[in-house]
Amino acid sequence: MTMRNHAIGSQGLTASVEGLGTFGLTTAYGTRDDAEATATIQHALDLGVTMFDTADFYGLGGAERLLGRALASRLAEAVIASKVGGQSMDHEDRWVGPANGQPAYLKQAVERSLRRLGVDHIDLLYLHRVDPQVPVEESFGALGELVAEGKVGYLGISEAGPESIRRAHATAPLSAVQTEYSLFTRDVEANGVLATTRKLDIGFVAYSPLGRGFLSGTIRDLNDVPEDDFRRTWPRLADGNLDRNLVLVDRISAIADREGVTAAQIALAWVLGQGATAIPGTKRRTYLADNVAAAGIDLSPTVLAELSVAAPVGAAVGARYTPQAMAAIEE
Repeated sequence: MTMRNHAIGSQGLTASVEGLGTFGLTTAYGTRDDAEATATIQHALDLGVTMFDTADFYGLGGAERLLGRALASRLAEAVIASKVGGQSMDHEDRWVGPANGQPAYLKQAVERSLRRLGVDHIDLLYLHRVDPQVPVEESFGALGELVAEGKVGYLGISEAGPESIRRAHATAPLSAVQTEYSLFTRDVEANGVLATTRKLDIGFVAYSPLGRGFLSGTIRDLNDVPEDDFRRTWPRLADGNLDRNLVLVDRISAIADREGVTAAQIALAWVLGQGATAIPGTKRRTYLADNVAAAGIDLSPTVLAELSVAAPVGAAVGARYTPQAMAAIEE
């Protein structure tokens, strides 16, 4: 298949409709395997994926370093998106505090990201979390200056509410808003975020479009999750929640079986059918081709609607994150 490209927002950014998320390459999802992760990144390029999404905090800088090394000889083929400000880190890449949207800190963080990635500019830079102690206009004033200096190509914001999106966009035009979105997590349809991006012609980038792998149907109980996998703390897999959430997975899987595709593919195709850019994360080539093939699935309006009914807004049981992590998210 040929991966489709599309415009993300109205500022000139173009990338593949499906990208690759790198959160799990160096942390959180079980044992780290740099060789396989590198091969997966490079194979994604071979399959036409151009959007590669990372953040300074992923693996405390480790994901940016790995991505930079993997893409070093093929930078012209890639659109690198990274995020800063979600957590405070020092010059030795140690965690030192919560979200930090101070202009001086953001500029220092971008310089460190550039060094880790081994590039002279970042194609798409997000404010990872809105700092409640700093007006968003101040944060994006600084990020806008980085665009003017050529260190950043385009700007985005992650896990922000409609008001912050509007204020950021008025300060320095946004190309993308990134938020969790899947058949399992449809909050943005109810809280005004998706409507705001459409009204302002800002691209919408969906992370965890497979519900952290849950929508693939491979997780039936906690024994299917490695001991060192952060999903063991995930409220949606907690006692009493898992069985109720599996009902949604089984409904989606039944539709996928009828359509002759995998559950993961139909879940991704549904996200793409909403006009979003999907950035599923995987660190293994085994799953990459299956995910990429979803970009070639053209679901009819009838099937899209059927999936929406099978997993309606608010149907998933349990919070998206632990209470501490949810506190940093604007809804």
